[in-house]
Amino acid sequence: MTKEMIISSNGHETRVAILEDDQLAEIFVERERSRGVVGNVYKGRVSKVLPGMQSSFIDLGLERDGFLYVSDVISNLDELEGADDEVEPKVKGEPGEKEPGERGREREREKERQPEPKIEELLKEGQDVVVQVAKEPLGTKGARLTCHVTLPGRFLVFMPTVDHIGISRKIATREERARLRGIVKEFRDQHHFGGGVIIRTAAEGRTKEDILADLNYFHKIWLEMRQKSEGRRAPAVIYQEPSLVNKLLRDLLTDDYTAIRIDDPREHERIVEFIGRIMPSLLPRVKLYDKDYPIFEEYGVQAELDKALRSKVWLKSGGSIVINQTEALVAIDVNTGRYVGKKTAGRLEDTIIKTNLEAAKEIVRQIRLRDLGGIIVCDFIDMEEKKNRQKVFQAVEQELRKDRAPSKALQVSDFGLVIVTRKRVKQSLERLLTEPCPYCSGAGTIKSSSTVCYEILTELKKVAQDLDGPGVLLRVNPDIARALKEEERGVLKDLKSLLGRDVIVKPDVHLHHEQFDVMSIGG
Repeated sequence: MTKEMIISSNGHETRVAILEDDQLAEIFVERERSRGVVGNVYKGRVSKVLPGMQSSFIDLGLERDGFLYVSDVISNLDELEGADDEVEPKVKGEPGEKEPGERGREREREKERQPEPKIEELLKEGQDVVVQVAKEPLGTKGARLTCHVTLPGRFLVFMPTVDHIGISRKIATREERARLRGIVKEFRDQHHFGGGVIIRTAAEGRTKEDILADLNYFHKIWLEMRQKSEGRRAPAVIYQEPSLVNKLLRDLLTDDYTAIRIDDPREHERIVEFIGRIMPSLLPRVKLYDKDYPIFEEYGVQAELDKALRSKVWLKSGGSIVINQTEALVAIDVNTGRYVGKKTAGRLEDTIIKTNLEAAKEIVRQIRLRDLGGIIVCDFIDMEEKKNRQKVFQAVEQELRKDRAPSKALQVSDFGLVIVTRKRVKQSLERLLTEPCPYCSGAGTIKSSSTVCYEILTELKKVAQDLDGPGVLLRVNPDIARALKEEERGVLKDLKSLLGRDVIVKPDVHLHHEQFDVMSIGG
């Protein structure tokens, strides 16, 4: 799979598109006036402790207080050792090591013997605490916080609150693991550098200079953070995540990327400098886009972005998927649409399985592109054969492997559903780029013209006695005015009969579709 990174920047907003095999897979947006806070470290102040919920609210100086659960206050290396990619596996057969199952059971027994600390024992109101934002504020919820600060680098992750050296389990050879561990341990000893370090998969085969570059960076950052923490009163920012572009280049850039295209000369200079430091071999792939035509339109990103803001997505076969976001979950429905199969296709099941397999791929692409999270219910077209249902489920699982966000798929055989749970740490694309419609207040629908006409009739029955004068002026939206003169002219006739006087209907473009105004005239 080939990848490209398309970067559009105008000084106010930066958009980064990730293309996989020339198809838009992910989109990232950062606005200067509303930069995200995930990864930022704050010196906060405990504003409230909630024993009943075993959590606390922390004043960060943001619009809303962040919240901190008791589990995120306690240093928990057991969770660290259970992470997918960033742990040190115990190599089977190493001297003094126990079998993984035995280690796990012993750890669980030890946890059961230890009483669980309570939030009121760990934090008090007014206390200063250093926290990191783990999840962006969403809707009315404040930011999710943790005391386990982690600072990612190119090849390492620094954890100042623990004393632990971990190694990715994907680095398999004992010699390479020992070499990398030795480099980190030597640096820690020489600089009296506390804190934990996780050696990422990307560190395998890298030179000592590359690893030391990350360690020196961490050392410098941590000293600056400590100085700011000691010199500032809470609430205060003591570390801010790098810009969106630098963060993505740091975390995503690999040899798979055939091109990094940028339309802003200043951003181009910064990217050249940054890539020259982390992956100089990729410098020839950094290209400045200097055409007048917008870069997102040149590479087909804008069209895909516009589609991602609609509920219906058409499939190449003629079928479609419909995506509906609610507060509780996301529902995705698959339809055959215009696709009815070829005349020689055989059974209906063949048409259905073809549509479902195509939909499975597009559903996961849309989940990644829109950054949908929580519970996602996918309602595929019913299939009679169990092997076909399994084939579709496996297609979903296979596509989810491309997703960097933690996710899990579950098949509900009795109903033909596939349920996906996915972690989201930032706002969905819809919430980021759109706002609730002022016309329907986010409901997605408005009352029909007929319904509004009948409501006018009901309302005027209530106020008929209060109206005087020889005539009545009825101000309505132009759509309602048209309905009263055409398909609902019977309602207008009933109004005149009810009031016993002339009713003048006046269209007013400034009135909402569902609004109307009645007043007496003449007399």
